Amino acid sequence: MDNKKLLLDAALDLFYAKGYDAVGVQEIVDRAGVTKPTLYYYFGSKIGLLKNLLERGYSVMEEGVLEASRMKANLPEVLYKVAREFFDYAAAHEKFYLFMLALFYSGRENEAYKTVAPFIENYYNLIVGIFENAAPQLGNMRGRQKLFAVGFTGILNHHIMTVSYGLSENQKFEISNETTYEIVHQFLYGIYS
Repeated sequence: MDNKKLLLDAALDLFYAKGYDAVGVQEIVDRAGVTKPTLYYYFGSKIGLLKNLLERGYSVMEEGVLEASRMKANLPEVLYKVAREFFDYAAAHEKFYLFMLALFYSGRENEAYKTVAPFIENYYNLIVGIFENAAPQLGNMRGRQKLFAVGFTGILNHHIMTVSYGLSENQKFEISNETTYEIVHQFLYGIYS
C-alpha cells in the first residue's frame, strides 16, 4: 500500500472515531506509519488531507447518484434508484458517509465545514435536479423542488444514521429493498398530498 493511501485510511479512521478537530497531524502520521513531511508532501496540510479524502469518497457516491438521477423513468423509480444508491454506498463506505454527515453539522466558521460545504451544495443540487426534472409528473410542485430535496435526503440520511447506530465495528448495516421501497413510497405520499 502506498503512503498516500495509508494516510487517507488513517485519517478516515481517526476522523470518524474522534472528529476532525480532535485529531492532530502527528496522530495521523503515527497511525499511518509515516512522517509529517510525507503528509505535507501529498496534501500540504491537514485540511488538504481532508479535502482529498472528501473528493475521493464523494466522487464515488456522486457517480451512482448521477446515474440514477439521469434515468428516463417515472419519479418513484428514480427516487427508489437514488435511495438504493445512497444506502448501498453508505453500507459499503460507512465510516466515510457518517463522517461526511457529521461535517454537515459542523460550525459554519469551522475549516472542516468550509471544506465540506461545496460537496454539500453539489449533493443537494443533484437531488433538487431530480425534482426539477419531475415537475411535469408533479402537478403540485409549484417551486417546492428544494423543499422536496431537503425532505428526501433528510429521510435517507436519518435512516442511514438510525440503522448504523449501535453497530459494532465489524457489523455492517443493511437497508433492504423492501424497506427502501417503503421509505420512498412514504415520502411520495407526502408530496402527492
